[in-house]
Amino acid sequence: MKRVFGVKKDKEPPPSVQDASDRINKRGDNVDQKIKSLDAELSRYKEQIKKTRPGPTQEAIKARAMRVLKQKRMYEGQRDMLYNQTFNLDQVAFASEGIKDAQQTMSALKSANKELKGMMKTVKIQDIDNLQDEMMDLMDVSSEIQETLGRSYNVPDDIDEEELMGELDALEADMGIEDEAGVPSYLKPDKEPDLDAELNLPSAPMGQASVPPSRSNAQAEDELGLPAVPRASLRG
Repeated sequence: MKRVFGVKKDKEPPPSVQDASDRINKRGDNVDQKIKSLDAELSRYKEQIKKTRPGPTQEAIKARAMRVLKQKRMYEGQRDMLYNQTFNLDQVAFASEGIKDAQQTMSALKSANKELKGMMKTVKIQDIDNLQDEMMDLMDVSSEIQETLGRSYNVPDDIDEEELMGELDALEADMGIEDEAGVPSYLKPDKEPDLDAELNLPSAPMGQASVPPSRSNAQAEDELGLPAVPRASLRG
């Protein structure tokens, strides 16, 4: 059967855009090389025309130059056509790459969306609100604890500003301000002692004190100013 009908050949895969573009660019390079070769030949004919005199020889050179110029124009037309094809293929390649990028972007977004949905199932707004409320309550309790621990004992709270200033004035008046030596003013005497006054004390009474006239009939006094004891009583 295979000998009669033959074997079905596998179809070759169609060329990609990049393969077609590379093939066209290669053809364009070959055309460019031919155009450069024709330009060099035309330049040589131009020099020959300048050196020859008008006549049959110059006309023959011009005829060959004309044929070369026609070939050059033909190759230039082919090169422009190849450039247009390459431009179209580049546009298709850009569009294809853009579609591939869009597909990859969509795949990435779908994957991220799926991952976000899975994360949202574990994180709820209500749980966050409850956590914030619990943290606020804990901060309030902590503040109350600190305030309670810092409370003063046996200190009256009903003291106004006037009473405070009066208490401070009285304290300053009672205790005074310490001097440079560190001795409060209330420990220092109001005046320096008068040494002369201490030295000029009255002398002690000697003998009997003089009796004032108003007390001439009064009982006699001893040397200390006390009533004298009668001698008769002492004898008895």
